[in-house]
Amino acid sequence: MKWTGPDGFEADDSAERIDVGVVQGFLSTSYWAEGIPREVVERAVVGSLNLGVYDADGAMVAYARMVTDRATFAWLADVFVLESHRGHGLGRFVVSTLLEHPELKGLRQVLLATADAHELYRSYGFSETPPGRMMAIRKDAAELYAQS
Repeated sequence: MKWTGPDGFEADDSAERIDVGVVQGFLSTSYWAEGIPREVVERAVVGSLNLGVYDADGAMVAYARMVTDRATFAWLADVFVLESHRGHGLGRFVVSTLLEHPELKGLRQVLLATADAHELYRSYGFSETPPGRMMAIRKDAAELYAQS
């Protein structure tokens, strides 16, 4: 499915169109997936509902994905806009388009984790979970991927 965004940018949910090199390049320097190998990104793309944003030349400039069963639950992950394309509203475009995706209608819960964009996500209705409710097994990305 395709959507038209601000300034002629286009969003597309085709996994085949995702530029894994761009995604891996960004994520490997992010605070949440530092050092992530290309093979791991490829598996993540295959197992997710993806949304790439492309400029007029077809280059991917923004990305987000949902890890989901498409029935009850989703996890919004790996949201980014390349620094060279910030300031066009593409962060809001990619998040709002993915949240409104037809395959995600009727979900009971959508989660995400962020260290620096709380206000952005609050504007979409996200709130912090009650203390003591969520649990996780966490592994440091830099250490995990250094073993690969």
